[in-house]
Amino acid sequence: MKDTFVREWMTPDPVTVSSLTTLPEAHKLMAQRKIRRLLVVDDGRLVGIITRGDVRGAEPSGATTLSIYELNYLLAKLTIGAIMTRHPVTVGPDTPIREAARLMLEHKIAGLPVVADGRVVGIITESDIFRLVAKTWGAEEDRN
Repeated sequence: MKDTFVREWMTPDPVTVSSLTTLPEAHKLMAQRKIRRLLVVDDGRLVGIITRGDVRGAEPSGATTLSIYELNYLLAKLTIGAIMTRHPVTVGPDTPIREAARLMLEHKIAGLPVVADGRVVGIITESDIFRLVAKTWGAEEDRN
């Protein structure tokens, strides 16, 4: 793992949305694609990140006094730009995987957008790093 880089384990061309995407649209996209985070890109530049937890947190609780019609109307107008995390921590494709893991632990986050030349080129998540660890351990067991 010493000379392993983000580019080797990231998911290239991640799913992105604009900051004008509505909450229901983002929720549907996450469910359809079975993903936990969306990168928010406006005019080709990363402006934020939104997680499934952010989406859930923005949905109304069962304790609301609003009718289902009022709720649906309000949710249909809520955009990702209003609830996304702005200026997310990022890494480059040539960042060592250990540095990406350190950043995730330090910032208590589960995924990092991968940016090169100002453009989103991928995403690296804790699942990707876990896959690397499992593969490395498997290779070590095969040698023993």
